[in-house]
Amino acid sequence: MARRSTPAPPPEDFEEHILDIDVRDEMRSSFLEYAYSVIYSRALPDARDGLKPVQRRILYTMNDMGLRPDRGHVKSARVVGEVMGRLHPHGDSAIYDAMVRMAQPWSMRVPFIDGHGNFGSPDNGPAAMRYTEARMSPAALAMTASIDEDTVDFKPNYDSREMEPTVLPSALPNLVVNGTTGIAVGMATNMAPHNLVETVQALRHLITHPKASVDDLMRFIPGPDLPTGGKIIGLDGIRDAYLSGRGSFRMRATARIETQGRKKAIVVTEMPYNVGIEKVVERMKSLVQAKKLQGISDVKDLSDMANPTRLVIEVKNGFHPEAILEQLYKQTPLEESFSINAVCLVEGQPRTLGLKELLEVFLGHRFDVVRRRSAFRRKKAADRLHLVEGLLIAILDIDEVIQVIRTSDNAAAAKERLIDIFELSELQAEYILDMALRRLTKFSRLELEKEQEDLKRTIEELDAILNDEKLLRKVVSDELGEVAKTFGTPRRTVLLESAGVAVTSAVPLEVADDPCFVYLSSSGLLARTTTADAPGAGGPRGKHDVITSAVRATARGEVGVLTSRGRVLKLGVLDLPTLPSTANDPHLTGGAPVSEFVSLEAGERVLGLTSFAEGSLGLAVGTRQGIVKRVNPEYLAAKDEWDYISLKDGDEVVGALEMTDRAETLCFITTDAQLLHFTAESVRPQGRAGGGIAGIRLSDGAHVAWFGAVSDDAVVVTASGSSTALPGTEAGSAKVTPFTEYPPKGRGTGGVRCHRMLKGEDTLVFAWAGEPPARAAAASGAAVDLPEIDPRRDGSGVPLAQPIAACAAPVALQLGTPAPTPPVAG
Repeated sequence: MARRSTPAPPPEDFEEHILDIDVRDEMRSSFLEYAYSVIYSRALPDARDGLKPVQRRILYTMNDMGLRPDRGHVKSARVVGEVMGRLHPHGDSAIYDAMVRMAQPWSMRVPFIDGHGNFGSPDNGPAAMRYTEARMSPAALAMTASIDEDTVDFKPNYDSREMEPTVLPSALPNLVVNGTTGIAVGMATNMAPHNLVETVQALRHLITHPKASVDDLMRFIPGPDLPTGGKIIGLDGIRDAYLSGRGSFRMRATARIETQGRKKAIVVTEMPYNVGIEKVVERMKSLVQAKKLQGISDVKDLSDMANPTRLVIEVKNGFHPEAILEQLYKQTPLEESFSINAVCLVEGQPRTLGLKELLEVFLGHRFDVVRRRSAFRRKKAADRLHLVEGLLIAILDIDEVIQVIRTSDNAAAAKERLIDIFELSELQAEYILDMALRRLTKFSRLELEKEQEDLKRTIEELDAILNDEKLLRKVVSDELGEVAKTFGTPRRTVLLESAGVAVTSAVPLEVADDPCFVYLSSSGLLARTTTADAPGAGGPRGKHDVITSAVRATARGEVGVLTSRGRVLKLGVLDLPTLPSTANDPHLTGGAPVSEFVSLEAGERVLGLTSFAEGSLGLAVGTRQGIVKRVNPEYLAAKDEWDYISLKDGDEVVGALEMTDRAETLCFITTDAQLLHFTAESVRPQGRAGGGIAGIRLSDGAHVAWFGAVSDDAVVVTASGSSTALPGTEAGSAKVTPFTEYPPKGRGTGGVRCHRMLKGEDTLVFAWAGEPPARAAAASGAAVDLPEIDPRRDGSGVPLAQPIAACAAPVALQLGTPAPTPPVAG
């Protein structure tokens, strides 16, 4: 029988230690520790580099692994394992989720991960990490550049075996450009993405104008620029967010009405941010089944590689697609709200920041990074210069150096004798003893002397940066400009201060055929006025957008859209959104993108509008290769679209306009700064099939930058820059000159010089001529201040704050009517 063992008695000196703890105190302290960990180590980004800890650790680890854009992809599981084992012991799913988001172009405006494989979609998750591969994107290199030059502080990792950066150098303003979202304990953050080029322009303006207001910065950053495009309706909430860090705006899908056979269809080409097509389709089906939405016969998702977003909603006969689209905006995720809550960590404390504060924190970080980098490089250059000077001493007396070394008992004695005889430092002596004999040549001496000069010059330049705050700020500004040129892309999201007149019921069949005006803005918005008594109104624009084309029409009439492919696309005026007819308001809002009304081919641009009025003088057309054509008025055909010029391969139309009595002088401006103008009578009109005649003689490598019709009262606006810069990223140097300063030349000649290039400039990045005062706008629609009029015909320009995307005359002058109010200078 087994015996049950009895526990041994405790030793005599054993005492029990039982602590009585109040459960409320324990819960309070434990919860605070947990909250602190979530806030500072997981959920909130640092305001300097805009990264959460897991994102920072992913980029730092990939940089250490050498997964650069010029290397091959590696399995995502390998990256996740390295990050989890070295720096982030919080589970592989959290790391992989963060890694996937940094690779999705619909989630981040500038992705940091170059993913290979299935990284998901707005509706579906990614494949498992064992199936996908990844490497750093070029933008990620800008985030980690100079990290090994003592630019940031490091701290021990979770087990104190390695060191990790507390922040990345971040040459790119990541928090503003890519936004972020996160839920902490008792607080959350949600920030919208913005355009990189616009953000850099605002940062450079803030460097030169530290006291700039939020309204000043909004001239460069008028609103978010979402990765998925779409439209933003209502800008008041955006301004509130930029001022206080809290605000909201409405996102709307981009849709247009198309005719498909005998039916009408609503085609959605861009979705709101973080909204998937499947979510929208599911909501539509539930509304139709519940009989809360009528008029839809079918919904098809035709998205593919060529058309990433194409949702076709077929409309039943007898229903107006405009009314259905308005109901879809109200009842489905085709229109969603985005709430901005700009909470981030500043010096380790969570704070809610406005736009200016976000930019100031980033600039302060970049100033510190460049200052520390310059000090590191200066020390490195000084250390190398010290060794080079020692080598030069050794080479000058090389025979004696060799004799000293040969007659020494050992290396230590040789070092001591070299220090005493040649007055060298200990480092110099050790370096000479370690030097290879092949360095003791005449050629090496020349190399060393050149290296010595280069090092001294480098040290002087770095000393200047460290000792001159203005020079330091200029270096940061120049580096930001390079970032914008390298990674900048055009704006994708259209900003609208209002949505125009909403269609809440079926459009009546009988509409009065009243006179009106049709406007096209520089940001591609179309709209019409309700009556013809507002020729001086601003049209479909915000407070800065300019009207590039305006024509007279009637409410039930048609206008033509002229494109760069030489096509005329008919457009019903009744389909356009209506603007209020307030002639005294120069800042009317509304309008809709032209892509909602006409189908454009890849690379095709809208150049302007034309009316189909009787008595028209036809079209004047100029192409990129210098061809000019006058199109007979008989081009007005009973078709929905037709060609108005036969283009050669590689050519495109750069200017097309309807001829009027006052537009009797045709003008070309080329990229090599040549201007040629001649009378329209020298161009014989042709039919639609004609290919035009020689307009201007081009030099090698040049092409036409602008073509149009001008009067003697016109001014010429030109901006020069570098041909190697990404279009739309270089502000350039602008000049405004009276048109009368340029003498006329015969058609087919080379013209006269209209702009002198500055150093580093080799092309015109923008050109325009028209009635003063010229009004310029950036790609976002923000106003661009032009310099004063310069009477010099071939003078150089004045640097601009941001690139010009469009220029236009006041609307009243475009329509040939006197302006009701004095025009505002551009």
